Amino acid sequence: MRRVSIFGATGSIGQNTIDLIDRNPSAYNVVALTGGANIEKLAEDARRLNADLAVTAHEDRLDDLRSALCGSNVEAAAGQTALTEAAARPADWVMSAIVGAAGLPPGIEALKQGATLALANKETLVCAGSLVLETASAHNARLLPVDSEHSAVFQALVGEDMEAVERIIITASGGAFRDWPIGDLANATVEQASNHPNWNMGQRITIDSASMFNKALEVIETKEFFGVDADQIEVLVHPESIVHALVGFNDGAVMAHMGAPDMRHAIGFALHWPDRRDLPVDRLNLARLGQLRFHEPDEARYPALRLARNVMERGGLSGAVFNAAKERALDHFINRQIGFLEMADIVEAVLDRFEAADGLIDAPMNLDNVLQTDHLARKWADAAVIQKAG
Repeated sequence: MRRVSIFGATGSIGQNTIDLIDRNPSAYNVVALTGGANIEKLAEDARRLNADLAVTAHEDRLDDLRSALCGSNVEAAAGQTALTEAAARPADWVMSAIVGAAGLPPGIEALKQGATLALANKETLVCAGSLVLETASAHNARLLPVDSEHSAVFQALVGEDMEAVERIIITASGGAFRDWPIGDLANATVEQASNHPNWNMGQRITIDSASMFNKALEVIETKEFFGVDADQIEVLVHPESIVHALVGFNDGAVMAHMGAPDMRHAIGFALHWPDRRDLPVDRLNLARLGQLRFHEPDEARYPALRLARNVMERGGLSGAVFNAAKERALDHFINRQIGFLEMADIVEAVLDRFEAADGLIDAPMNLDNVLQTDHLARKWADAAVIQKAG
């Protein structure tokens, strides 16, 4: 029986993972499920899967979680320390689907236990790529990508020599505003940005798709995960979301990974790796689909892509700065304190401020420095919002 833990169990990735596990529950021993404020769902899933432990990130909700689990054999815990302690429990396979930089400490801890870490939390590699990869290597742990784009690249590279890779192309739907006139974007609302044309995802990642900050993070993640140069990574807008990534080789061949826009493709591949198993996803009917369209993204529409290039060129802890500033800018947009286009302005301002501060970006890459940089970048992002409002 395989021991599994799911971090971020109540989010869309976590729920899709539970859907797959719940189809063959006798094959899995669920060690830990973690979530946020949705205590009812966390407790319901923990009971049904007979998990050893359920953890909410919110310390003030511990009593609620205990009440929801009353009469079961599921242990309850709460808070950031509890999340990290849950990751230290022995497991064979761990889904890392906590949104944002909060997923980094438990992900690092899981790698220290030698687990296979299925990485849906792209911020882990954006913030601390070299640290994560070194930790995995030191503890004989394995990283498997769960972002649909990176899973697609990973699958296209099976049996291939990285020396033969010329380029990696990741695709983007273009998000909610791909067909909007640029002049209208300044007035885009939270509700409009939260409506994805293709994927069924949580609000934050859906808005990040509309701004292309999600793709910007994925570009950085591609560089870290596959060890390629920044100039080998391309982005194409692909409205149908059928081709998830392509790999170009030195003989001119291009391998494309295709599939319906369903995250259970990538989750299932990571869950069953190195085998392929039957998955409950739609099969493609290319004749019915009729066409696949691609075009280069307009970086005037999507300034996040330019900022990602700057981050890759700068290196050091700039990825942690970029992500933290992005997360706070998104918070402020959701709270209607800044406009849609102002998110990129806030991120760029924080990056510039760190660049001007001697030594901060070039501090050694360790978990303490990453977390301190994350904290300071959030503080400076808040200050930039106040300054813009004033």
